[in-house]
Amino acid sequence: MSSLSLPAASNAASHAARHRPSRVLVVFALFVAALALLPVGFVIGVGIDTGWATVQALIFRPRVGELLVNTFWLIALAVPASVALGTSLAWLTERTSLPGRRLWAVLAVAPLAIPAFVQSYAWVSVLPAFNGLPAAVFIAVLAYFPFIYMPVAAVLRRLDPSLEDVAASLGTPPWRIFFRVILPQLRLALCGGALLVALHLLAEYGLFVMIRFDTFTTAIYDQFQSTFSGPAANMLAGVLALCCLALLLLETAARGKARYARVGSGTARKQQRRALGRWSCGLGLLLAACTVALSFGTPIAVLGRWLWLGGFDNWHRADLWLSLRQTLFLAVCGALITTAFAIPTAWLSVRHPRRVFRLLEGCNYITSALPGIVVALALVTVTIHYARPIYQTEVTLFLAWLLMFMPRALINLRAGIAQAPVELEQVAQSLGTSPGRALVSVTLRLAAPGASTAAALVFLGVSTELTATLLLSPLGTRTLATGFWALTSEIDYVAAAPYALLMILISLPLTGLLYKQSQKLSGL
Repeated sequence: MSSLSLPAASNAASHAARHRPSRVLVVFALFVAALALLPVGFVIGVGIDTGWATVQALIFRPRVGELLVNTFWLIALAVPASVALGTSLAWLTERTSLPGRRLWAVLAVAPLAIPAFVQSYAWVSVLPAFNGLPAAVFIAVLAYFPFIYMPVAAVLRRLDPSLEDVAASLGTPPWRIFFRVILPQLRLALCGGALLVALHLLAEYGLFVMIRFDTFTTAIYDQFQSTFSGPAANMLAGVLALCCLALLLLETAARGKARYARVGSGTARKQQRRALGRWSCGLGLLLAACTVALSFGTPIAVLGRWLWLGGFDNWHRADLWLSLRQTLFLAVCGALITTAFAIPTAWLSVRHPRRVFRLLEGCNYITSALPGIVVALALVTVTIHYARPIYQTEVTLFLAWLLMFMPRALINLRAGIAQAPVELEQVAQSLGTSPGRALVSVTLRLAAPGASTAAALVFLGVSTELTATLLLSPLGTRTLATGFWALTSEIDYVAAAPYALLMILISLPLTGLLYKQSQKLSGL
């Protein structure tokens, strides 16, 4: 396979300039990283004001040790289970002849539209005694495995099967081909997806409260809601941020600096889907059906009972349809803004994997591990003192979502950009195209499936986000998530059912369209 020959640079200076990152992109990435550190600065500032003696008393106590143990076991069990389930479903729907694979692909993403607290309440309604670590791991895997499925499926659609053919021609069994050829090429997507799952486990609140499983986030909320102890809650948030930092370092070491794209003569041929035998097909259908039934069917069944009890009159609420319109508008704007802000950081992380750019990328993950209430309180404090004109406006709300959901966009953009060969950018620049224009016209077009997935994930996150929306939204703003939470807080589950069902329904057309678009852009 012959490699692509690049035009020689006129001199060493111009050659170095082509490989130097755009200053505009670097400045933009620095700005976004600085914004991402605002909540962390808020936590540190509270710690400084509190004093070292009080900090020691609040951190070095048995309660913190108990929360650390709970967090360790939750991540150690839920993340590998999510990776195994998400990767298996991605392989079945993208690389095999599984019957109904297009439908299974859409349904595998649909659980993202179900807020975690709705998922948890559904299972508590079915099994009231279901609580503790087993319940936390089980429900967390059902709620978050799509974070693994989506990036892995996107990469599987783009992989060139030539390497698999070579391995097969040498007599390598199919299972060894998967572990030795395919799995290494999925490393970036797997590491990113696993990081997302772990960060959500650190920040989740509603899911664990309903099953009575204590985490740092539930403890932080207890401090704020019961005793209004700001220092104690913020010290717990500081420990949570350190846990996030440890995960970032682990993910950075795991993904390495391997190359995930190649340029050669011709184009990658279309992938041939593997035919499944009778037993393999049956097991594949059983896995897909059980996963969808548990993660999607159970919440739908519980909501169906609420809807049946409420009847048609339950839909005749002006607040319900106002919430739907505002949710759609805010989610679309939030998805576009967050994805656009993530592009420079993702591009620098993949094209220039230097330590400084990975550090900038890591800054965006730290905030996502903090509970939404900490992010919201930090923005309230900053806007009141330094930016009062945007206090309690849509700007502050979009900023909170940007900080909270940036990792969703970064992970998928990073995987998509990694699949776009850097040589094509260099060819475009050698022909006189500016770095920014080459990024838009070449790389982003090839990375469009990853960008679409990033926007979809942010959309789903914004449309179901609760805590920051409650604290930061302007007067009169009511989303489906906040409407559902307000009614369930009043124990009016019948009236809350339409809000939850609409949150689920608005995701299904979106995920279906994104799947078809990604198939088209992948040339499949």
